[in-house]
Amino acid sequence: MKNWRDNTAFKGWLMVSPLAAVLIIFLVLPIVLIVIVSFWRATEFSIIPAFEFDNYAFLFGSPVTYTVFFNTFKYALITWVFTLLIGFTVAYYLAFHIRTLTWQIALFLLCTIPFWTSNIIRMISWIPFLGRNGIANSTLMSWGVIDEPIEWLLFSDFAVILAFVHLYTLFMVVPIFNTMMRIDKSLIEAARDAGANGAQILWNVIIPLTKPGIMIGTIFVVTLVMGDFITVRFMSGSQSANVGRLISNDIALLQYPSASATAIVLLLTVLLTIGILLRFVDIRKEL
Repeated sequence: MKNWRDNTAFKGWLMVSPLAAVLIIFLVLPIVLIVIVSFWRATEFSIIPAFEFDNYAFLFGSPVTYTVFFNTFKYALITWVFTLLIGFTVAYYLAFHIRTLTWQIALFLLCTIPFWTSNIIRMISWIPFLGRNGIANSTLMSWGVIDEPIEWLLFSDFAVILAFVHLYTLFMVVPIFNTMMRIDKSLIEAARDAGANGAQILWNVIIPLTKPGIMIGTIFVVTLVMGDFITVRFMSGSQSANVGRLISNDIALLQYPSASATAIVLLLTVLLTIGILLRFVDIRKEL
């Protein structure tokens, strides 16, 4: 009996060890290296291995850091609101108003068509549309709605958030739609038989049962927005910055210790945010 248990444990270890090795090599080890480098010191000409807190002291002592983190949270929060509203509406329509599975799959695949191209192409495609002489301004002027081009359509926070919503809405649609498809339709019928109207069914039945999907989508969207830097660079015209952009600038200047320190603070911030979100709902049932 003992030998059988030992053999079972050994086989289980053999099955898990390749995955554990991959996680250690490609996830844990790089993070450990970033933590180590974050304590090094960089000069104009060299990087000196040391154990100093200068990078963190400079990071937390600079008002730019707080402005950049505020911008990062602002982009994440506003993007989350719009992706949640759009994603929930699309998922609700597909799950409860499209009756046949074939049409559900077809319309869902239709939502994924923009994702057949890269993020950069989809993001840059907004520039000729929102520009001063772009399609939006030209159309509004030809209709007589405006007399002169609207300047804030491009290279502004509006453009950044619009691009974020366009890029990441699907990451909200998929988990919410998956959760809604698991809802027992008899619960909705029972609520309707009990005299509940559509709004009451939505608020008291559908939304509570969809919370795990909403939370998964929230984690996807928030982490992607907080780690993004290329969208802010292009869509703001380098007039705004987030934490990702700050890290990118440090890397471009070969200030790897400073970039590592900022990356560690961002990682801890994201992990703290995810930890807070996981306190509200148990998403393990969806995994």
